[in-house]
Amino acid sequence: MAKQSKAAIPKPAGKKNGIHVGIGGWTFEPWRGVFYPDGLAQKRELEYASSKLTSIEVNGTYYGSQKPESFAKWHDETPEDFIFALKGPRFATNRRVLAEAGSSIERFLTSGITELKNKLGPLNWQFMGTKKFDPDDFEAFLKLLPKSHDGRKLMHAVEVRHDSFKSPDFIALAKEYGVAVILGADSDYPLIPDITGPFVYARIMGTQEGEKLGYPKKALDLWASRAAEWAAGGAPKDLGYVTPPKPAKTPRDVFLYVISGHKVLNPAAAMAIIERLT
Repeated sequence: MAKQSKAAIPKPAGKKNGIHVGIGGWTFEPWRGVFYPDGLAQKRELEYASSKLTSIEVNGTYYGSQKPESFAKWHDETPEDFIFALKGPRFATNRRVLAEAGSSIERFLTSGITELKNKLGPLNWQFMGTKKFDPDDFEAFLKLLPKSHDGRKLMHAVEVRHDSFKSPDFIALAKEYGVAVILGADSDYPLIPDITGPFVYARIMGTQEGEKLGYPKKALDLWASRAAEWAAGGAPKDLGYVTPPKPAKTPRDVFLYVISGHKVLNPAAAMAIIERLT
């Protein structure tokens, strides 16, 4: 397999209007020769992906710790305005008593994540579909999430997957702590589009085999339009909210990831949304 020259890496896409669009991870063998050009060295895949996308959600941090050197390397291999979202460890969220998650959260925050510097984006605390909403239990977890670490402001988001969270009490609790509720769309998970934090975090999971860009063009147009409306401080009217939304007075950052579905086409869908936002 021939080596690819440095010049073969395209110019970075760049974020648009505070909107960051990407995929989950960057290491996936079926992307080679489809998303990644033939001959691209595997060690340069992050460099290439970050030239086409504006953000990546890191799933590996959910399963185990990374080294500070890894976070520093990711920082150095990506464009200046690139953003990483990190999944919090499952050891913090997959437990019966959430108040006991403090040590797992602390280990994650001190594992070197701030080596990403200005490229550290939201932290996704993902819960299993069997975890039900208990106000006291969940508030105990939110109390453990610090506003900052090592001099850097932290952005927390929670991904809940049980219908019991479609509750005004949950929405009020998330707003009280300034934590974003992740919108998980085009999937079997409950859709909770309420905007509870200073940013929006969406994960869309409906790419399909046979669609050249993963999604039909109308669906790509719709997600780009929603992202632009969120970024402008609005709330798309076509989503079913738990509580009536109130427009924001100022623009907000938006993080949108094409996840799961027909994964081989996720980069194509993300790039198509970025193109629409230009």
